[in-house]
Amino acid sequence: MADERENELRACLEAFEEPWLRQTLGEARALRAVQVSGGGSSAQVMLGFPAADYAGELAAKLQAHARAQLPWLESLQVEVGSEILAHAVQRNLQPAGDIKNIVAVASGKGGVGKSTVAVNLALAWAAQGARVGILDADIYGPSQPCMLGLSGQRPVTRDGKSFEPLSAYGLEVISIGFLIEEEQPMVWRGPMATQALSQLITDTRWGPLDYLVVDMPPGTGDVQLTLSQRVPLSGAVIVTTPQDIALLDARKGLKMFEKVSVPVLGVVENMSTHVCSNCGHEEAVFGAGGGASMAAQYNVELLGSLPLDIRIREQADSGRPTVVAEPDGALARAYLDMARRTAARLARAGRDFSKVFPKITVEDS
Repeated sequence: MADERENELRACLEAFEEPWLRQTLGEARALRAVQVSGGGSSAQVMLGFPAADYAGELAAKLQAHARAQLPWLESLQVEVGSEILAHAVQRNLQPAGDIKNIVAVASGKGGVGKSTVAVNLALAWAAQGARVGILDADIYGPSQPCMLGLSGQRPVTRDGKSFEPLSAYGLEVISIGFLIEEEQPMVWRGPMATQALSQLITDTRWGPLDYLVVDMPPGTGDVQLTLSQRVPLSGAVIVTTPQDIALLDARKGLKMFEKVSVPVLGVVENMSTHVCSNCGHEEAVFGAGGGASMAAQYNVELLGSLPLDIRIREQADSGRPTVVAEPDGALARAYLDMARRTAARLARAGRDFSKVFPKITVEDS
């Protein structure tokens, strides 16, 4: 009888469609254990994205779903956790050591708020329970030191060959901005900039990370292309504003990643609407629906529509981005939802099995 009811409970829970993954728990292989006993029933769910702030909500939904479907169920204890796996990268590259997933945040042009999106994405993942680092790859205009309150600091080296990343709000951070004076211009040609970026990635002693967010330089030139070809990327996020000019360049960025076989996880529409701080009037300053139409055109997901708000700028300038400055506020909620949607989209992508299969070598005998 107990085995029969365990099978019923398992089938019931596996049929539940998780709203962020947009898959059933069965399709996501997220249901790990089910037990029915005289003392009550229990289940264990492991999601493929960080969900520390979501576990209680999902557990309550699963309990309500099971009670509605199974009249005999008296009580159900649901444990919800996360297991973030490494996902596949470009075919000619191998995953980067202890870094499970490297995610590029890119834009076709500057001025769309890419760096602000990147830092809040990283902070949101950390707030949701992941181990996260951020690499400021914008050689010519590094902004992460300022945004994370690390201006003027320098990374240390223990062996004279590699850097120890700095730390801010639970993130591991590295940037060319830590190695130069704040007002020093980077008058480097493409090959020099590319070499510097490669060294920042390979010569940094990153700890074990679930995600490394790469704040890419704007545009689709030599530096961006080389970075996309040399760095093992699990996916890319395209940041745009709704206006047509920004969308034209954002499409170029998306096509660049397609050419180098990096999956585009989706589009983030930044500065979607502005709400007047005086009267509360909401206006689409840069147009409306551009990000959604681009996502539909290229069959990718619209990961979020983020507001244009003076507080976002003020918080980033002060070294306390929105997710840490107002973690319970509506602005932070927009970033947290965008981050969860992005991680869930990555969780649906192909896994990396390179460490599972043995390496085959052929030798002359």
